[in-house]
Amino acid sequence: MQKILVTGGSGQTGFELRRQLATFGRVLAPARAELDLADPEAVETWLDRHAPDLVVNAAAYTAVDKAEDEPELARRLNAELPGQLAAYCARHGKWLVHYSTDYVYSGQGEAPWQEDAATAPVNTYGETKRDGDAAVAASGCDHLIFRTSWVYSATGRNFVNTMLRLGAEREALSVVSDQIGAPTPARLIAQITALALAPWPRTGKAAVEGGVYHLAPRGEASWHDVAVATFDEAARLDIPLAITPRAVAPIATVDYPTPAPRPLNSRLDLTKLEQALGVTLPDWQTQLALTVEETRNQHAA
Repeated sequence: MQKILVTGGSGQTGFELRRQLATFGRVLAPARAELDLADPEAVETWLDRHAPDLVVNAAAYTAVDKAEDEPELARRLNAELPGQLAAYCARHGKWLVHYSTDYVYSGQGEAPWQEDAATAPVNTYGETKRDGDAAVAASGCDHLIFRTSWVYSATGRNFVNTMLRLGAEREALSVVSDQIGAPTPARLIAQITALALAPWPRTGKAAVEGGVYHLAPRGEASWHDVAVATFDEAARLDIPLAITPRAVAPIATVDYPTPAPRPLNSRLDLTKLEQALGVTLPDWQTQLALTVEETRNQHAA
């Protein structure tokens, strides 16, 4: 049976990947006690011992503001680790799937970013993710890099869950309205990954050519739009709220300062991925509704 390493298996995307890839082979998702990804020697020893046939790297340092204070750890997890995994795959002729971010771009303008656009990140997180992408591409291994945006799920710490928590406690909120992107559920990331890898267990190849692809739902929204849609859906599902959707006030990024600058334009052009897979990606609204309902069901269980 093929062995699949999923790093970051306890995270939002890693959890969904473990479920989606279970039919492809034996999924290995070591916890930190078994494998410290911040330790290069430990990673090398684990790879030599277990010899995975496919590496799916869902691990990352994602605390955007904290990365400004911990640049070395962010660089290890976001740049050096992908390079190390890619080097293993190159040596052994294995595929690597790696996940990246819209934060590699400058965030300027209003046009959706295409995969070949110049990278110009505005913070440490984006810089380290860009360098990780470059290390994977330079390794020579067969690889897929999925750049996504605004990841969330029914579990874990993310914007949607934060809104549901705050909306149950407060009668009014202010949310940034001039950062534009598409909230992407971890479920969709895992589903598209499985679709792209569908031939791999039989042929050792992916369903698409190796390279960089944008992976997000269709459409665009501000964080304010996402917050209002989250509360609308929660109200429809009778999730208890103290807030009403109309009590969410829009504010500008300049009025909500953070240690790390944020890109204003996180729009991603999806044409390359849709054409390669022959699919039309779903819109962000239906995906959000599914996740809010999943959250409700989990709390009710």
